[in-house]
Amino acid sequence: MPRTQRNDNFIDKSFTVMADIILKVLPTNKKAKEAFAYYRDGMSAQADGEYAEAMDNYKEALTLEDDPNDRSYILYNMGLIHASNGEHERALELYHESIELNPRMPQALNNIAVIYQYQGERAKEEGNNDEAEALFDKAAEYWKQAIRLAPGNYIEAQNWLKITGRSELDAFL
Repeated sequence: MPRTQRNDNFIDKSFTVMADIILKVLPTNKKAKEAFAYYRDGMSAQADGEYAEAMDNYKEALTLEDDPNDRSYILYNMGLIHASNGEHERALELYHESIELNPRMPQALNNIAVIYQYQGERAKEEGNNDEAEALFDKAAEYWKQAIRLAPGNYIEAQNWLKITGRSELDAFL
């Protein structure tokens, strides 16, 4: 049974009904509509913590979806699942793929920076200061890109950049 027929949550059901209506009236081909249905089911499964089911739906959506922008969001969501499972290298690959398809995706840039910053902290704890600094520099570059795309977001990242001396005065203009 498709996930869209199983939701007990009123908000999820409302979203599903609206998505189904939009899907029916959208002037697009059957393949794109089917891709969207898998993507929608993937998001629903992901929200419920059903990561394996979400990944299956995202993989199917990727096989059907041709639009680069839509593919970038599918890859981004797959990256979120890998990151939440501690699979940081795979998450980084997926975030980078999503940015290649859609360079104006600040949330992917932010998540890349978060992973590099996390890896930098681990390296620092292990006494690998040179490696830590290199990872912090990588994090800073990605945060700067994210902040340029979404200046009102990522306030904590802006503060981190200032505190660590990795911020230029005009970086966020």
